[in-house]
Amino acid sequence: MSAGFVAPDEGDGRSQYERLVAGDWYRGDEQIGALSAHGQQLAGRYADEFRTDRAAAGATLAELLGSLGEGTTIRPPLFVDYGSHLHVGAGTFVNYGLMALDVAPIHIGDAVQVGPNVQLLTPVHPLDADARRDGWEAARPITIGDNVWLGGGVIVCPGVTIGENTVVGAGAVVTKDLPANVLAVGNPARVVRPI
Repeated sequence: MSAGFVAPDEGDGRSQYERLVAGDWYRGDEQIGALSAHGQQLAGRYADEFRTDRAAAGATLAELLGSLGEGTTIRPPLFVDYGSHLHVGAGTFVNYGLMALDVAPIHIGDAVQVGPNVQLLTPVHPLDADARRDGWEAARPITIGDNVWLGGGVIVCPGVTIGENTVVGAGAVVTKDLPANVLAVGNPARVVRPI
């Protein structure tokens, strides 16, 4: 490895998945691959059932997600890494094409509006090229407060928290925390005014 990245001690007795859950550097393995495949299989089944049997779709979505609030609608397709690390509150509406890479926990509050093709991205990779080539990855959680509106195509980066009632304009890239009760737009997203 070159300067800037120190490979963690893999002999500490933890599995790679335990390292992933702890937010530490990890490398994919068979267990992680199986958990991801299971999440993607449930997401695919949810999409199929959503068109033909809404009751079955609701049960599949509840099985897929870490938690799901009452009265929430998530229009497929829904793309996840695991699904089990994604928590969605009550009365939330998610439009088509949410990509929630839930390597770390993603918490979406109550009464949130999520536009189409929004990306919630928790994974981080080392800047060091050799470390990336060796498969190291980590993740940082994302939290979306109650009554937030994410416009179409918004990208939320790892480790970001968005405060309640905030509106993020379409196409914005949120690289840092946003406070409650503001309008933010742009790339990178910046607060333009209180609301």
